[in-house]
Amino acid sequence: MPSSAPPFHESNLFGSPIKDLKLSIDGTRLATVIDEFQKELKAKGIVRLKSKFHLSTEWGVPFGSAVIGIPFYLARPELTELHGEQVGHIEGFNEIDILRYLRHEMGHVVNYAYKLYDDEDWVKLFGSITQPYLEEYRPKPFSRRYVRHLPGWYAQKHPDEDWAETFAVWMTPNRDWRNEYATWRLALTKLEFCDRTMARLADQEPLVTVTELHEDVGELTYSVRDFYQQLPAEDEPPPGLDGDLRAIFDDLQLADAQKKPGDSKAAGALIRRLERQLMADVFRWTGHFPERTRSLMRYLAKRADELQQVYLEKFETEAVVAVTILVTSLAMNYVHRGGYFPEPPSERT
Repeated sequence: MPSSAPPFHESNLFGSPIKDLKLSIDGTRLATVIDEFQKELKAKGIVRLKSKFHLSTEWGVPFGSAVIGIPFYLARPELTELHGEQVGHIEGFNEIDILRYLRHEMGHVVNYAYKLYDDEDWVKLFGSITQPYLEEYRPKPFSRRYVRHLPGWYAQKHPDEDWAETFAVWMTPNRDWRNEYATWRLALTKLEFCDRTMARLADQEPLVTVTELHEDVGELTYSVRDFYQQLPAEDEPPPGLDGDLRAIFDDLQLADAQKKPGDSKAAGALIRRLERQLMADVFRWTGHFPERTRSLMRYLAKRADELQQVYLEKFETEAVVAVTILVTSLAMNYVHRGGYFPEPPSERT
C-alpha cells in the first residue's frame, strides 16, 4: 500500500544524512513490484534460491552474493523526481521498467549463487568472468550475437552482463524468445543454454547464499546533496557544431510574408525541451551514455542561444526531427570512434 508519510521539506531532503531519511522498501510501490517479481520467479521454478532486496545507491548485485540493490531514489516520488532533475535518466521510471531491472539483476544472483561462471559451457558462450569490466564500452548496435533487454545494448558490456541480459529475456513472462530470436543464431543458443541450465538447477540448493548488504541506505552518512555533487562532472563537447545548428535553423526561419509577431521560437528552448527524451532514446539505440547526451544537448542549446537561432512555429516538427537526427548522428560517431568528430582537432579546418 502507498506510504502515508508526509513529503520531505527541501532542506531535509537535501541536507540530512541519507540514513536519517528512514527510507524503506516497505509501504512503497517497490514492495508491490517485488511481490509481482516473486510470482514471476515462482512461475519459472526458481524457488530454492532466495534473494534479498534492499535500498542502495544504484542497481547492482555484489559479486558472490544473493543481494539485489535497488536505487534509493525509487523509494519516494520526491527523490525520483529529484533524480530526474539532477541526472536526467531514471533507471526504473515506472513499475514495468523496475521489473525489467529486477530480472536483469536476478541473472547476476543466479550466476553467483550457482557459480555458473566456472562452467565450461558458460565460458564458451559468454566469455571469461575475469575479462576486464570497462565502464566505457563501445557496443555494436543491432548485433545479433546478443539479446536486447536493457537499453544501450547492455549485453555487450561484459560476459556477466551478457548472461544477465540473456536470463532476463528468458525470464520475462509471455515473451516468445524462441520465435523472436529464431534467426539470431548465437543469441538463440545462449537463450537455449539458459533454459536448459535453469531446468537443471530447479531442484538444486544454491552454492552461495551470502546476503551481506553493500552500501545499504541505512548506513549512508552523506546527504542527497553530497550524493549528486560527487557524480562525475560533465565534459563539454569540443567546438565545431555552429555550422550544423545554422544548417538546421537557417532553413526554418526564412522570411515569410504571412509571418506574424511572435511566430519565431528560440531554438535553444526547443533543444532543452527535447533533452530528457533524447537522453533515453539515444542511449537505447546507440549506447551513447545519457550523461554524455545531456552534456551535448546543453552545449547545443547554449550555442543556439548565443547564435540567436530561431525557427518559425509552423516548422517545429521539422526542427524536432532535425535536432534528433543531429544528436543521434553525433552519438553514433562517439560510440564508434570515441569522439564526435572523425578527425583530430588539428585537421578540423
